[in-house]
Amino acid sequence: MRISLKKASIRDAAAIHRLQVASFLPLLHKYRDYDTNPANEDVERVIDRLKQPHTTYYFIMLDGVQIGAIRIIYDDEARRARISPMFIIPEHQGRGYGQDTIALVEDVVDAECWELDTILQEEGNCYFYEKMGYRRMGVTREINDRMTIVSYEKSHRRKNQ
Repeated sequence: MRISLKKASIRDAAAIHRLQVASFLPLLHKYRDYDTNPANEDVERVIDRLKQPHTTYYFIMLDGVQIGAIRIIYDDEARRARISPMFIIPEHQGRGYGQDTIALVEDVVDAECWELDTILQEEGNCYFYEKMGYRRMGVTREINDRMTIVSYEKSHRRKNQ
C-alpha cells in the first residue's frame, strides 16, 4: 500500500470536512473541547482556510483513496511551515501512514522550520512527532481540565542543499 499527496482545491471542502469530522470525533468525545476541536467545525471553516493565501491542503491518499488530509500554512519570507491540522481517519491510524505523510510533505514544501501543535495528553501523538524529529517547545495552552495543547518545532534542511 502506497501513500501519496494530492493537492486539494476549494471544490474539495466537503470531502476534507467529512474526513476531518471522522478523524477528530473520537477526540471530541474524549476531551469535550467543543470550542476548539475540528470535528465541531462546519464546512464553512474549511472553506475559509482553503481561501487563505498561504494555506495549502493535501489529501492523504492510500492507493488512490482519500484517507485524510494535511493543511500547510507557509510563510515564504521566513521559509516556515505550520501543520494545522493533519488527520487520518481512525480505521487507517497506527499503520505508519502519518510517518509517510510527514516525510512526503517535508519533501514537497521547501521550509527550513516546521511547527505544529498536538494534545499533550495524547502520548502516542507526542511520541510520533518526536520520532519524526520534532522537539517540544515548552509552550502549552490549557483548553480545559482534560486537555492541554503543546507546541512542537523541527528544523529541516533539504537534502539537495
